[in-house]
Amino acid sequence: MPAPVATSDTGVTAPAVTADGSPAAYRPALTLLASLFFMWGFITVINNTLLPHLRSVFDLNYTQTTLIESVWFIAYFVASMPSAWLIERVGYRKALVAGLSIMALGALLMIPAARIPSYGVVLTALFVIASGITLLQVAANPYVAVIGPPESAPARLNLVQAFNSMGTMFAPLFGGYLILGRSVSGTTQGATLTMEQRLADAQSVQLPYLIVAIVLVVLAVVIARFKLPTLSAGARRAAAEERKHMSLWRHRNLVLGIPAIFIYLIAEIGVSNLFINFVSAPEIGNLTHEQASRYLFLLWGGMMVGRFVGSFVMRRIPAEKVLAAAAIGAAAVMLVAATATGSTAMWALISVGLFHSIMFPTIFTLGIRGLGPLTEEGSGLLIMAIAGGALVIVQGWLADQYGLQASFFLTVICELYILFYALWGSRALGPEAHAAPTPAQ
Repeated sequence: MPAPVATSDTGVTAPAVTADGSPAAYRPALTLLASLFFMWGFITVINNTLLPHLRSVFDLNYTQTTLIESVWFIAYFVASMPSAWLIERVGYRKALVAGLSIMALGALLMIPAARIPSYGVVLTALFVIASGITLLQVAANPYVAVIGPPESAPARLNLVQAFNSMGTMFAPLFGGYLILGRSVSGTTQGATLTMEQRLADAQSVQLPYLIVAIVLVVLAVVIARFKLPTLSAGARRAAAEERKHMSLWRHRNLVLGIPAIFIYLIAEIGVSNLFINFVSAPEIGNLTHEQASRYLFLLWGGMMVGRFVGSFVMRRIPAEKVLAAAAIGAAAVMLVAATATGSTAMWALISVGLFHSIMFPTIFTLGIRGLGPLTEEGSGLLIMAIAGGALVIVQGWLADQYGLQASFFLTVICELYILFYALWGSRALGPEAHAAPTPAQ
C-alpha cells in the first residue's frame, strides 16, 4: 500500500518529511533554500542592466537586443523536462548542486565572451546560466512545498518568493554600479563609441560575473555538505491507475492558465528589458543608463512590496478578484506609459511593478486549483510556460518598426488577457471534473 500523502487546502499533494514536522526541523533548510531564490532572481535581473550595455557594445537594434532575453527563456522550455528527469534520478540535493554548478559555468563563460568580445558567446553563456536556473526552479519549488507541514506550504512558498523579489530589487544597483557605472556607454548619453571604448566597455562585465560565479560555487559547496531533510516515502507521483482516466485538458483553469503564464511573461520581461532604454530617452527621463538603472530598482522594489501586500489582501478577498484588479491597474498605467511623455510616462512604467507583482504566483495557484492527482503534471506545464518570456523579441521588433514607446501597446494587450483569465478563464470546473469518463463502447 502506498504511503499516505497529505493534501493541503490548495489542492497540492504535499508529503511530509520524515523528521518530526516541527518548524525547527526544516527551518535551516528553508533558510538555505531562500538564498537560492534570492540568487536566481538576482542573476535574472542583472540582464536588465546588461541588455542596454550590450546594445551599445555590439551596436544592436532592439530586435537583436531582445533576442538575448529570448535565448534566456528558451532555456526554460528546453531544460525543464531534462531537469525533471535528473531530479528523479539523483534527488533534490544533487540536482540543486548541479544547477548551481551549471550557473557558475555560464557566469565564467561571460569572461571570455567579454574579452573577445563575442555576441554569440554571450548568448551561449546566458543560455547555460538560464538552464541552471531552470534546474533550480524545478527542484526548489516543489521541495519547499514538501519539507514541512502541508497546511503551511503556501506561507513557505510566499516567504521564499519574497527573497526572490529581494534579489530582483538589488540586482539593478549591482549591475548599475559594476557594469553601467564602469562603462562609457553607461555614464554618457547618446555617445558614439570608438572601437577601443567598445572593447573597454565589454570587459566591464568580467568582474561582476566573476563575483557571481564565486558566490554560486560557495553555495554549491554548502548545499553539497548540508543535510537536507529527507522526504518521506509519500513523496512520489500519484499511482498511474488513479490518473489514467483523468485528463488535464478537462480543467479550464489549467488550459487557459498555461497561455496566461506565457502571455504574462511577455509583459513582465518586455517592461523590464526595455525599461532603461525607455526612461533614459530625452523625451521621457533624459537620463544616462546608470541613472536609469536606479529607477529600475524601484520597479522591482514595487514587485516585492506588491507580493507582501497581495498575500495579505488575499486572506480576505478571492485571488481571482485581486488578479482582475491588478490586470486593470496594469493595463491603465501601461496605456499612460505608451501615450504620455516626461515623468508621467516614466512613473507610469515604474508603477506597473506593483500590479505585476501578484500575477505569476496567483495565475499559477489558480491554474493548479482542483487538479488533485494531476497537480504535478499541471505544475510542470505551467513552469514550461515561463518560456513565454522568449517572445519579448516580438516587442523588440515592434520597437524597431514603430518606436519604443508604441511597443508598449503589446503589454496592454497582454494585461487584457490576464483580465479575461481572472474573470472567466480561472474558474475551475466542479467536482465532476475529477470523475473518470465513461469508457467508450
